[in-house]
Amino acid sequence: MTPKHCLLGFLVTLFLTGAAETHPAHESLKPQRVHFQSRNFHNVLHWQPGRASASSSSIYFVQYKIYGQRQWKNKEDCWGIPELFCDLTNETSDVQEAYYGRVKTAVAGTHSAWTMTRRFTPWWETKIGPPGMNITQVNGSLLVILHPPKIPYRNQKGKNVSMENYYELVYRVFIINNSLEKERKVYEGTHRVVEIEAVTPHTGYCVVAEIYQPMLDRRSQRSEERCVKCP
Repeated sequence: MTPKHCLLGFLVTLFLTGAAETHPAHESLKPQRVHFQSRNFHNVLHWQPGRASASSSSIYFVQYKIYGQRQWKNKEDCWGIPELFCDLTNETSDVQEAYYGRVKTAVAGTHSAWTMTRRFTPWWETKIGPPGMNITQVNGSLLVILHPPKIPYRNQKGKNVSMENYYELVYRVFIINNSLEKERKVYEGTHRVVEIEAVTPHTGYCVVAEIYQPMLDRRSQRSEERCVKCP
């Protein structure tokens, strides 16, 4: 074989070997498990490092778009960040719209390809939090005042809105007799002020509540217990 052919063969071999080594390296940089986590319409994109990018020098770039649009938009606050999450609440504020997010990483000047989420619709997928709750004692009864979870949006007049603006919410209230260590449900309905009657004097009670969404057949986590002792 002539020197010319030897050199050509060496270069072809070097190119093919380099391509074979580079492609897996770029694939192993790609962020993994890119997905939205949503609670009370706080919509945050999360991801994990790629197999070859779990280092302190990795930085990430985030884009998003509405389903059906061709153009991706940069999330400026999440462009070249070291964190493994990005808050896209403001960018996904039309809760019945469908969205996509995607993330890529860079390490030492080498960029990965993008990793995209599945389609995300906040109205269907957000998890509702437990209700807020206050208890007061009135004439031998317990008065329970419930509050729907707060959300990050306001109406056109600038006033806060709640989950009740988007869903039918059913409140479930449970009372626990501390002496008997027994729980019973005392209310299920849409009212947010509940009176619990026939409580025993000189007895301690704890009250806990949850929210049920009939349309989606989901329930929230339970609230923290609020405890009182009847005089």
